Amino acid sequence: MSRVGQKLIRIPAGVEVKVQDRLVSVKGPLGRLEWTLVPGLAVAVTDGQVQVSRSSNEAKFRALHGLVRAELNNMILGVTKAYERTLEITGVGYKAQIQGQALQLNVGYTHPVMFTLPQGVEAKVDKQTIITIRGSDKRKVGQAAANIRAIKVPDVYKQKGIRYAGEVLRKKAGKTGK
Repeated sequence: MSRVGQKLIRIPAGVEVKVQDRLVSVKGPLGRLEWTLVPGLAVAVTDGQVQVSRSSNEAKFRALHGLVRAELNNMILGVTKAYERTLEITGVGYKAQIQGQALQLNVGYTHPVMFTLPQGVEAKVDKQTIITIRGSDKRKVGQAAANIRAIKVPDVYKQKGIRYAGEVLRKKAGKTGK
């Protein structure tokens, strides 16, 4: 039996959860998010709490039970207080700046790299080397941060590149002369 799927999700004040057919929509002060349910799972909203239930004990439904509960919880948390990921740029001459809905990165290539932010995700640049990605959808924020990091993955020898804040990299020793 899924332990995560059985937990009730408390709905905070200012958040509205609606279930229509298989579409669950969560509306709050920071936006609106939607999730489509898989047939075999049901969501009930009662007394300011959300409960996810499954129709049978098949392995497929047991696996999805906890996933759907976690996704709905992330949606409720996202519309009340947004998710954030912070990236750090390390390297001589490496910098970032915002241009409208795009992020311009100068990270050692011959040309600046433009990264277009997805809908519902915003970025803020501090001191040209710290990028903060913020949004109400946890998946979009995490994926946008991963895509930005993939533009210039940190080098294991010189530690230059884009990394998550607090990420610890193991530095490898270079070639040694005789």
